[in-house]
Amino acid sequence: MSRPGFLLSAWPWRAAAYLLTGAGTGVVALTAFVTVTVVCGALALLLVGLPLLVVVALSGLPVAGVERRRLRLIDDDPASGQHREPPAPGLRAWLTTRLRERATWRELGYALLFAVLLWPVDALAITVALLFPLSMAATPLLMATAGGGEETKVLKLWTVTTWPTAFGVAVLGLLLMALCCYALGVAAGARAELARLLIASREDELGARVVELAGSRVRLVDAFEAERRRIERDLHDGAQQRLVALSMTLGLARLDAPPGPLADQLARAHEQAAQALAELRELIHGIHPKVLADYGLQAAVADAADRSAVPVDVDLELPGRLPGPVESAAYFVVCEALANVARHSGAGRARVSGGHHDGRLVLQVYDDGRGGADASAGTGLTGLADRVSVLDGRLALSSPPGGPTLLLVEVPCESLPAGTADHCG
Repeated sequence: MSRPGFLLSAWPWRAAAYLLTGAGTGVVALTAFVTVTVVCGALALLLVGLPLLVVVALSGLPVAGVERRRLRLIDDDPASGQHREPPAPGLRAWLTTRLRERATWRELGYALLFAVLLWPVDALAITVALLFPLSMAATPLLMATAGGGEETKVLKLWTVTTWPTAFGVAVLGLLLMALCCYALGVAAGARAELARLLIASREDELGARVVELAGSRVRLVDAFEAERRRIERDLHDGAQQRLVALSMTLGLARLDAPPGPLADQLARAHEQAAQALAELRELIHGIHPKVLADYGLQAAVADAADRSAVPVDVDLELPGRLPGPVESAAYFVVCEALANVARHSGAGRARVSGGHHDGRLVLQVYDDGRGGADASAGTGLTGLADRVSVLDGRLALSSPPGGPTLLLVEVPCESLPAGTADHCG
């Protein structure tokens, strides 16, 4: 409406068409509601009208469907439906899903409001903003035809008896029509926004998108963990076994080779193969440690503490195994935290403590270092926080200058029953 060419565009006529079709659709909806309600009330005495009451409850669906199509008259991005797909085929599943949806009852409320109140407002707006100016602009034509060239009435209120007055009223009608085009745009825009708010709540749409995004993030994490385990398994069963065989072959060749340059070269090759095997084992351990898959988080944290460059005390009590994604995320948080302690803190000692309480895994990583850790300084804590948040957990850091530093991780989860350990890794 702020564009200079609004009056010469199709938008005023599209707004008028939206309000005009709203008035017509409202009359039909009101007639249908009254008819169905009367029939249901009469037949309910015989227990026959109860199924028809379900029809009344679902009558908002077609009204909302028609409204979404009408919104295309004035909106290039009309409201979309928010209904869920039934969990199973068949009429019963469809009815159960629809009757339990908030969107169904919201659309029923809109349909009742539309049939009782909104369509009279549409009719009033189209009458005042379009028919009145058109009637004034047609005053000379009405005076020449119906009035026999002598007189005519303007809006059934004022009598015009002269041609100059008739043409003056016509000019005034054209000016009012230009102003009323903007009034039509405002009325149609407000009316459409109300319809969009009631039949396509943005909150529900955003909520559905948030749920979908959360689900997609969880699926991505699961796929990532599965890929990590596949790579670890391929390296362990493939490349590592070949390196072991190569190291044994070189060792046997050293025993059989006479002293000399060839024996020295075999010795160097044997040492390089042993070094490559050690590096590969360390890489496999970093991808997905076997102790985590076989024995769980408590044993894996103890193993990480033993390999830490800084002495680490472990006080972690768990009732059993936890879901695989939780164990994996918690383990790598602990490993990253201990690596940061060794690289940046200057600490003399660290401690990993926690347990499973009230349906939550709680981990604390403490060190007596210099403090001043910053999650935004590239220490990897931001990525760990994102990984924990995928599991609906949270990561908090307290590291004042001068120390100490405390990293807190909380992840909601339930411990798995005995006998499911093989499925956690």
